[in-house]
Amino acid sequence: MRSRLTAGILLLMMMFVLAACGADSKEDVLKKLSNKWVDTKGYELDAKMEIKTGSEPRLYEVDVWHTKPDLYRVKVTQSGEDMSQTIVRNKEGVFVTTPSLGKTYKFQSEWPEKNSQAYLIGSLAKDIKEDKAAVMTENKTSYVFETKTRNSHQKMLPTQKIHISKKTLLPTKVSILNDQKEEQILITFDKITLGTSRSASEYKADSPTDVTDDNETAKEEPKTTFETHYPSIPWESVTMIDEKIMKNENKDRVILTYGGDKEFTIIQSPVSFVDGALLPVTAPGDPADLGFAIGAITDKSITWEQNGVQFYLASDSMSREEMMMVAGSMTTQDMK
Repeated sequence: MRSRLTAGILLLMMMFVLAACGADSKEDVLKKLSNKWVDTKGYELDAKMEIKTGSEPRLYEVDVWHTKPDLYRVKVTQSGEDMSQTIVRNKEGVFVTTPSLGKTYKFQSEWPEKNSQAYLIGSLAKDIKEDKAAVMTENKTSYVFETKTRNSHQKMLPTQKIHISKKTLLPTKVSILNDQKEEQILITFDKITLGTSRSASEYKADSPTDVTDDNETAKEEPKTTFETHYPSIPWESVTMIDEKIMKNENKDRVILTYGGDKEFTIIQSPVSFVDGALLPVTAPGDPADLGFAIGAITDKSITWEQNGVQFYLASDSMSREEMMMVAGSMTTQDMK
């Protein structure tokens, strides 16, 4: 009886040892991913992005092209709405086109190298590699890496979970979490094709009329009702100290001034449609991916367009992250 018990224990120990020997370590998986994702000459993918930070979730279609070393084209379209933005990086710079507004902005920026984007698989590989404290777990079908984020929302959204298929070694989804580990953004990859390559001419910065299906529609100014927006971040030590409405013949402007621990000014006005714009407008700073829109950010200001409103936020005392937090919190509900 004792010999049988001893044999059984030995058998179990051998099974544990064999299982441990067969398991992939985090380093093994990372090496495989690097070889597959980073070394490819290019890729194309289709994904869905769900943003849950507002009162209601918003869904976007994301279409990405990338050709090494540094050609990118990302088109983001809001589901159910005739609203899209395209960001292109080519040899001439970084361009953001918003066809519904007839506008193209040009940046002298290193995007996306300095600002990780969860829908770019090269960025995900770098996120995993650079986070030495990244944790890998696995289930029957997937490896799951929990890493720090490297995007412009790090304070609000510090953590992400990257799900990778064991069969294809490609990402299937990315869940971006707030500091309470609640999911705020979900990116689901529908299709990823590795090894693709496009000519540099296919990464040209389109004029707004190039990327609009109906040119006649593009010449019409969007019909929107202007409503004043207010930041909804619950900063107890920040209060609105002034609200002004500046009227002129063309359009009204609302100027909100905030004071306290964070001092900033927000100027907002109805969006002006640029009829027949062919040349890109030079934008200061870097592209700022707010999820619902791509704006322009510097160390002291951020501009963006949302819900038919053009916003300009300026501050001498806020970080870029804090300005993006305010931009992402704007609502028509009066929070003053």
